[in-house]
Amino acid sequence: MDDLTKKAVNQRLASAAGHINGIARMVDEDQYCIDVIKQVQAVQAALSKVSTLILDNHLHTCVMTAVRGDDPDERERVLKEVTNVFTVTNKK
Repeated sequence: MDDLTKKAVNQRLASAAGHINGIARMVDEDQYCIDVIKQVQAVQAALSKVSTLILDNHLHTCVMTAVRGDDPDERERVLKEVTNVFTVTNKK
């Protein structure tokens, strides 16, 4: 992972961790349920962005290397790997 992507991912993860701690406090303080849900959704959106950043990096590095390579089995493995991530994600 390149340094710029790594920095962006780590910043978003740190922000999400802070939000999660805030959500735990909200639950402990019996805050209004809808407000808690909104914070949970904000964390989910942040994690989704992290996933997108990592996937974009993966596509531009590992996948491109495999696609440009001479090994058809490696190309197929990498493409299936990406497909499986979305298949597993959508089944949950």
